[in-house]
Amino acid sequence: MPEIRVALVGVGNSASALIQGTQYYKNAEESTTVPGLMHVNFGGYHIRDIKFVAAFEVNRAKIGKDLSEAIFTPPNCVVKFAAVPQLGVTVSPAPIMDGVAPHMREVFNVYDEKTQSAADIVQVLKNAKAEVLVNYLPVGSHEATRFYAQASMDAGCAFVNCMPEFIGSDPEWAKKFEEAGLPVLGDDIKSQVGATILHRNLVRLCLDRGVIVDETYQLNLGGDTDFLNMTVEERLKTKRVSKTEAVTSLVPYELPTRIGPSDYVHFLKNKKICYITLKGRKFGDRPITMNVKLEVEDSPNSAGVVIDLIRAAKLALDRKIKGTLLSISAYAFKHPPIQVPDPMARQWTEDWIAGKRER
Repeated sequence: MPEIRVALVGVGNSASALIQGTQYYKNAEESTTVPGLMHVNFGGYHIRDIKFVAAFEVNRAKIGKDLSEAIFTPPNCVVKFAAVPQLGVTVSPAPIMDGVAPHMREVFNVYDEKTQSAADIVQVLKNAKAEVLVNYLPVGSHEATRFYAQASMDAGCAFVNCMPEFIGSDPEWAKKFEEAGLPVLGDDIKSQVGATILHRNLVRLCLDRGVIVDETYQLNLGGDTDFLNMTVEERLKTKRVSKTEAVTSLVPYELPTRIGPSDYVHFLKNKKICYITLKGRKFGDRPITMNVKLEVEDSPNSAGVVIDLIRAAKLALDRKIKGTLLSISAYAFKHPPIQVPDPMARQWTEDWIAGKRER
């Protein structure tokens, strides 16, 4: 199969885990069940078909480096689980806009706009012959996300929106991509086994077994730049909407809830700890309480999904599908255009891969 040419917006922990994963699984056998993968072969594409051709950053220590080196440059703190050879991709300076909150400028080691100009994003994408643009901007990057969504269309790329600014789930943006003849996937990545997917399934279990859920909340702790960025409440509006709707959309009645990023604990680094509490009533109106703790390495958890989304985007390009990909977006994102139970979304995705569903 031809290669899948991928560009990255942001070279942080999530990008590092994704790039490492393409090396870790490059020789994965298609005939076996492989730990950590949902699909070794996705519509005819193996993981080794993914090739990174461009990357954009604001960190002066990453700009100008080969992508293989930039992914291990501080403040990145994801565990190194695979050796990455030189990729021949020089990290380009990105427009800063609202992608960097004031309290993150020092941590992100932001370059000086007075002495260095941002790259012409569209031209870099065209020169690299990029086919898929993956958005890893920090939470709260409203203007910057829309800038890259437009750049993606201008350069003729599919757009994978991993963060909670609504593009694929926004009818206006979905229409723009449809008119441009390009696919868009989004919004807000749902990890392989993360807080959202676990919380959804606990609620779904209660509903399926006749339990009334009276209240639920989710608390998250982490120590990487993602959590430090989210200590400013102003940047969390869409993130809270995304995480909350992912759970409450399953419930046919009003559900008191509090879900969202909670606290930054620096020594946790890329570890994420999630606490979920759920209270309800079962037979005879007798109370039931669930308390669950989930502990994961955060960035590899999301990379296990993005590695499928990249191949889905390429498959959509091959099939000339335009607009939002509804099936895999329902499966892979917290805020897709259509919310359905996860088993249904998974079946939609398998049917779409097999060509049994249009989008």
